[in-house]
Amino acid sequence: MNPENVLKEGNGVICLETTDRMQPPPLVLCAIESAARVYPDRPVVFFMKGLTNITSEEDVKRAKEKFPSLSFENVYIFPLRMEELFKDTPLLKWYQKVDPKKERFWIHNLSDGCRMAMIWRYGGLYFDADVISMRPIPEKNFLTAENLHTSGSSVFGLTPHHSFAWRSLNDFVQNYNGDVWANQGPTLFTRVLGQLCELHDFKSLDNFVCGNISFLHPKRIYPISYGNWKRFYEVWDKLPTFNNSYALHLWNYMNSQEKRTVNIGSNTLVENLYKQYCPSMYGLLAKNATTANQHT
Repeated sequence: MNPENVLKEGNGVICLETTDRMQPPPLVLCAIESAARVYPDRPVVFFMKGLTNITSEEDVKRAKEKFPSLSFENVYIFPLRMEELFKDTPLLKWYQKVDPKKERFWIHNLSDGCRMAMIWRYGGLYFDADVISMRPIPEKNFLTAENLHTSGSSVFGLTPHHSFAWRSLNDFVQNYNGDVWANQGPTLFTRVLGQLCELHDFKSLDNFVCGNISFLHPKRIYPISYGNWKRFYEVWDKLPTFNNSYALHLWNYMNSQEKRTVNIGSNTLVENLYKQYCPSMYGLLAKNATTANQHT
């Protein structure tokens, strides 16, 4: 069992952990669980940089057993090995030369490179690990508009060895600037897409089509914009249906200072999303909260 076999159909769902942490927070586990539920017929693969000493199928099973909320048959956990991933791509020489200690946004830039290389190599869907899936994305080759003129890079999908992915890998190296936030992610995707098509305003909820790539309306993934990220952690008078959305990006980077989480019984929007889209994770959180209350 290895990524090549599991992802050979080109229809996998890929999430990444580019730090060495081995205890991902609830939001990451919720994101993976929600994808496993929405895409039951596809492999959902979580690549973890901190996962080492994986040499057998038994090792893979043991790694997965550490995460009881991910006990779905279509979920796989594999080590993230950069040199293997970047082999035969423009990123290998960049990775071998770059000095992480001198990089201002190293983890984010590394993640940007990894996601492009993953989708180039394997194809399928890429999701950031702070994206809660709600319903299947019907497109095969697509980018997601963050606003009317900017592509996001937190959710996208392409067939294996798609020319857009290769263009993006080349652009990553040619225009690399690790000191500018989002330069290797949304800015890069927007730049490469702009080389292929003239971006214009969305007239309706319809997608904008550029060659064989669909550019999805912002409401599909980002109905709550990054400037309003706190709305996820608030109580709403009436819960939104998000009927026009396939998934929700929770903008965890914006939350890095405040570190807001799901509070059981708070009736916040995020608690209701967990209940509906990652009930296994929510059940574990509720159980832990009950146990904690019994000991206070």
